[in-house]
Amino acid sequence: MTFTHRRTVLTALATAAVSGPLLGSITATDAHATGDLDIYTSNSDLYKKLAGKEGVEFARRYKRHEYTDHSLPQRYPYNRTTVMAMHGGGIEMGTSELCLAIAGYHPATLEPLQDGHGVFDYWMFEGLRSSGNRDLHVTAKNCDDHVALSMAASSLNVLSLHGCTSAQAGTGPQAVVVGGLNTRFKTLLKAEFDAVGIAWRDGSEVPNLAGVNRVNPVNRTMLAKGGQLELTTELRAAMFTVNTRAGRAGSTTEVFDRFVGACRAAVTKLEQGSDQVVL
Repeated sequence: MTFTHRRTVLTALATAAVSGPLLGSITATDAHATGDLDIYTSNSDLYKKLAGKEGVEFARRYKRHEYTDHSLPQRYPYNRTTVMAMHGGGIEMGTSELCLAIAGYHPATLEPLQDGHGVFDYWMFEGLRSSGNRDLHVTAKNCDDHVALSMAASSLNVLSLHGCTSAQAGTGPQAVVVGGLNTRFKTLLKAEFDAVGIAWRDGSEVPNLAGVNRVNPVNRTMLAKGGQLELTTELRAAMFTVNTRAGRAGSTTEVFDRFVGACRAAVTKLEQGSDQVVL
């Protein structure tokens, strides 16, 4: 296995319905997913304009597991699922830690979890500023990071993690909007959230958070569909006792554990489906 922690800027690259529990009737407002407030038109636009600032103002982290098949008569495992946090760090707080844990790694130590679900590939973009991280937000449909797109394109599934407000979601304080184009994945996620008491709303009821744009990396998989989760601010805050960039990884709560466990169980069941085969 290889762990890659990117800290150099690629300056030369210029050129990516099931109804849930009753959660309230707040009218959803414009979400970050619309990109109306974005300063940068794409990830590569951000990388160029913030050249020399990687590792200081923003970071990219990913892990691709190494698989080798030199056998003529036998088949060996291959990666099926990638977990993504496109607005991690201080942009949509808590999504970096969730990305690592759902991929199967303790967010503080990066040690593999021993829960029987294995490990998955992951990719994240993180805001590292002490303030003003919202300015680093690039809406998902405008993500053109070459590694992110290549990882999505070589995976059968992507689970993408985002943050929203309860007003944007039209829900009660602690809830998650379940979106993406993979309807089976959505059904599995909602069932697992029900099992652990996590309130959810279907993305089809919240267009700005639905995750159905086909150029969104979540849907740029080998199957052209994936799963997207938009977690409210209050739900993410309940997952940590020290809700700071430095403190979150080492202060996760049982809410965090329940959410991560539900997602990992859903991915395991998804990967057992008849469409999860590469010929």
